[in-house]
Amino acid sequence: MERSVQVLALHWWRALICRMADPTLSTARQRRWPPIAIALVLQTVGAALTVGTAFLLAPAGVVLHPMTAAFVTGAFAAVLSLFAKQDRWWMVIQLLFTPAVVLAASTTLRSEIWIGLFLGLVAVYWTTFRTQVPLYLSSRKVRQALVPLLPSAPFTFMDVGSGIGGVLTDLAELRPDGEYHGIESAPVPWLISWARVTLGRRRNCHAHLGSLWNCDLGRYDVVFAYLSPVPMAALWEKVQREMRPGTTFISNTFVASAATPATQVQVDDLHRSTLHVWTIR
Repeated sequence: MERSVQVLALHWWRALICRMADPTLSTARQRRWPPIAIALVLQTVGAALTVGTAFLLAPAGVVLHPMTAAFVTGAFAAVLSLFAKQDRWWMVIQLLFTPAVVLAASTTLRSEIWIGLFLGLVAVYWTTFRTQVPLYLSSRKVRQALVPLLPSAPFTFMDVGSGIGGVLTDLAELRPDGEYHGIESAPVPWLISWARVTLGRRRNCHAHLGSLWNCDLGRYDVVFAYLSPVPMAALWEKVQREMRPGTTFISNTFVASAATPATQVQVDDLHRSTLHVWTIR
């Protein structure tokens, strides 16, 4: 009976690996599911494969140490993420996630501290699950490189995904003749930007809490974005649909479309940033 169960477990293990490796599944899944949801599913599958592996090794007297089992789970999840065609950096996260959980569980920190840390991370990154845009901060050299790209006459400026407001406050000092707006969906970064604007008494700065997709870009002469590759195609469509002819769209690092930018500015900062500039026609 035990031998039959082991054989069934081995067949199930092989079938699951083959099923996850099917290239016809991965693209469609990624279109329907956010990457983090796929990652959690793959972690669960990796844990199931680890349990199956431990069961098959048990007759030989091999017992997996918790940390060993955690790394085996991470390895399974990392390989599956490759089959699922996730970005390569997800493989590192998949490999280290379960070992990090096991290590954290072995510490003596009180549960209230872990809950506080979790809630803090949620407050900063909670929209990343939906938008797939992490918190990127433009360097000071990028902010300085934006100044020559601004109109010579008084203008309105919008930073979509303004984070903690560094672009707004710096430009407000460098070009005080502009009116600066930023919109941010994550509450903690928005609160920081709001405090910087309010406490700094910058009357030409405005920090808004909300989604960039609900923002009318037609109100602004310059729109600046530093997001991620994921939303750029949809953002470019929004830019073309809403921005007025003669206005300017600037994207830090990420290219918005196959259209050639009117200008590209290389910035000598740590990330070797490039500002892609389009003049709307």
